Amino acid sequence: MRLIKDKTSIDFLSLGRRRIAVAISILAVLVSIATIATKGLEFGIDFTGGVLLEVGYPQEADLERIRQLLGDAGFDDVQVQRFGTATEVLIRLPPQPDADSDALRKSLSDTLSADEPNVDLRRVEFVGPQVGQELREQGGLATIFVLLLIFAYVMIRFQWKFAAGAVAALAHDVIVTVGFFSIFGLQFDLTVLAAILAVIGYSLNDTVVAFDRIRENFIKLRGTSSEEAMNISINEMLARTIITGVTTLFVLFALLTLGGESVRPFSIALIVGVIVGTYSSVYTASATALYLNINAQDLLPPAEDPDLVDDLP
Repeated sequence: MRLIKDKTSIDFLSLGRRRIAVAISILAVLVSIATIATKGLEFGIDFTGGVLLEVGYPQEADLERIRQLLGDAGFDDVQVQRFGTATEVLIRLPPQPDADSDALRKSLSDTLSADEPNVDLRRVEFVGPQVGQELREQGGLATIFVLLLIFAYVMIRFQWKFAAGAVAALAHDVIVTVGFFSIFGLQFDLTVLAAILAVIGYSLNDTVVAFDRIRENFIKLRGTSSEEAMNISINEMLARTIITGVTTLFVLFALLTLGGESVRPFSIALIVGVIVGTYSSVYTASATALYLNINAQDLLPPAEDPDLVDDLP
């Protein structure tokens, strides 16, 4: 396919490549849904409820010894992991429904200081299971509500076939990103949910910019097929898409490596989302619109009724 001179001429949307891309997307979505349904997500304390402690030690912490101390004190199903440096530890406990918060704080402090009197109990957070359940439900509703509003926005600004493509791409991004966390057993908390909503915004921006150029070329390149006009538009936007994606990923990888354990899930969600979102804005959104037979006629204003015109004074 011959495209505009001095532009990249990658044939993104030929029927064969489109079918391969759609097959890959459908497979990724189905695997993600199946994994979420069977394996579930490793919800953080924000969604499950429980107790979260951030502890500092004067020397390298012995994680096995900490687990043993807490287990001997009657705290079952405890999770202990390093939090940034070797001297910082993050401890998660399941909900303690019958325990008073002050008494529980003192009990944990006494237990941890049994071996190390200089232990620093920096942060203690208590989240009830009911609050966690409400956060989980409200987070899911917020995501669905955002997708519905985006559909309405794109339909008003462009056309419903473009809106269907945009929402298909965004749903693809959300499902695959959440599926990634389920497949690899990564912790899913409120920061990850915030990252997913940010991914929706990033992917939508990429898609709307591409759709703007497609609409311009549909009008400018009259007589050109929808597939060729979309290919020309994507190639014209390719440099901008790559630069935006790469610079964003530089920042996110820096955040992942230097930001510490607390922002690690957030960074991972954004990295996966940016990669998947860039792919979906090129293939899923545009391919869906093409399968719905989008063309230049869909973007033209409706023709006036000649009978009504004749009746005008």
